[in-house]
Amino acid sequence: MKFTALAVALVLAAPLSAQVPGVPGTSSPATVQAGTYKVDTSHTLVRFQVSHMGFSDFFGTFPGATGTLSLDPKNIAAAKLDISVPVATVSTTNATLDEELRGPEWIDAGKFPAMRFVSTKITQTGPKTAKIAGTITMHGITKPLVLDASFVGVGTNPMSKTYTTGFNAVGTLKRSDFGVAKYVPLISDKVEITIAVAFDKTK
Repeated sequence: MKFTALAVALVLAAPLSAQVPGVPGTSSPATVQAGTYKVDTSHTLVRFQVSHMGFSDFFGTFPGATGTLSLDPKNIAAAKLDISVPVATVSTTNATLDEELRGPEWIDAGKFPAMRFVSTKITQTGPKTAKIAGTITMHGITKPLVLDASFVGVGTNPMSKTYTTGFNAVGTLKRSDFGVAKYVPLISDKVEITIAVAFDKTK
């Protein structure tokens, strides 16, 4: 559901806090550098949540996201974000259910191997928050999606030595809008998406 452009809002915000001792990242979005970034796949995760028959909330994850972000603090309107998530990576800690979810009655990973989110507009809502409007393509269908994003941190990764920035984002969609309507309403049509993403600067 790729999903991910608060970094565009980072440069609009004023510094809010100092660097935490012993932690390389700083939570000051004003320090984010202009440039081209790519998703740090190993440290990015997409999570989904549905209501299971009204008895409990049920969660799953989609690891393996890839994508890019181009950002120029002096020209926010020119920022570009494009992220994809391989749906075959779906994991609920239940192998039988995971295989069912990959099948044609659910996300049909064989026919539609990826979800893709492309941002179209970013609106700052606070010093470290933004609304990210865009489109999500899933199960062969493209629909608008808005994410509420919050900046997490920026700095040089002491392991990889790469300049890294990250944020979290939350959005909601109706799976039936994408042709995935099995067991609605026993399993909720509403799906909440949470994205925790890290970007590495490439140039």
